[in-house]
Amino acid sequence: MMKIGLIGLGIMGKPMAKNLLKAGYDLTVSDLNKAAVDEVVACGAKAATNAEIGETCDLVLTMVPNSPQVKAVMLGEDGVAAHMRPGTTFIDMSSINPVASKEIAAELAKKNIEMLDAPVSGGEPKAIDGTLSFMVGGKQEVFDRFKPVLECMGASVVLCGDVGAGNTTKLANQIIVACNIQALAEALTLAKMAGVDPELVFQAIKGGLAGSTVMNAKAPMMIEGNDKPGFKIDLHIKDLNNALDCAHSVGAPVPMTASVQEILQWLHNHQCGQNDHSAIVKYYKMLTGLESL
Repeated sequence: MMKIGLIGLGIMGKPMAKNLLKAGYDLTVSDLNKAAVDEVVACGAKAATNAEIGETCDLVLTMVPNSPQVKAVMLGEDGVAAHMRPGTTFIDMSSINPVASKEIAAELAKKNIEMLDAPVSGGEPKAIDGTLSFMVGGKQEVFDRFKPVLECMGASVVLCGDVGAGNTTKLANQIIVACNIQALAEALTLAKMAGVDPELVFQAIKGGLAGSTVMNAKAPMMIEGNDKPGFKIDLHIKDLNNALDCAHSVGAPVPMTASVQEILQWLHNHQCGQNDHSAIVKYYKMLTGLESL
């Protein structure tokens, strides 16, 4: 049986690990948070060091915050790649700069290790119920071989091109999500200030052209004042920084991305960085003096 190692058991990685176990895979895990490791081990995983994962696993998965962490885990001194056998495969499910994905893949290729970049969309709820969307970059044959593994964690698994294409697609996704949330916050604030119940506005428009998965997920949170993170503002800032970097390097105009990034940064500076990204509405509440929608 294929041996899989997963490094990174945060908000997303932990439920993803549990879904791999439910599917019957032989899973070994590692994380700096011992409680998270213990919880996944209680579900049937084995615990090991990163080096042991490199030595024993046929497939290594990572789900960590950003490019520096992926590089440190894989390519750092005594990194996982130093312990992986030729012919094994690395799939990075983190959302990072596509330039970094290509750099990591180039280093691994020297050791005859294949790589896919496979960031996800869907946040914690979809990680829990195994319906994430995977955007994948890499070779067709590697994708075909490991698609069933990703399908244990996601409802949609799409190959978007060569290594780096997965993360480019994820950046496009994050731009659309952030701009949707900002537009929603702005519209519901307008409704409230004009004396119309935001809940009724949401019910009235959600079935029309303005309706979206983002609206269905985030409008109720904004109206309830629920800022418990499914996806933190600080992580969205990270993604949009990567989007801006990538856009600047390829010459793509991204004025809306820059605008919503400034709002997210303002919220970070006002102690909201650990809130859900639907808390963009707090920016409008602070500007208008609204207590609630």
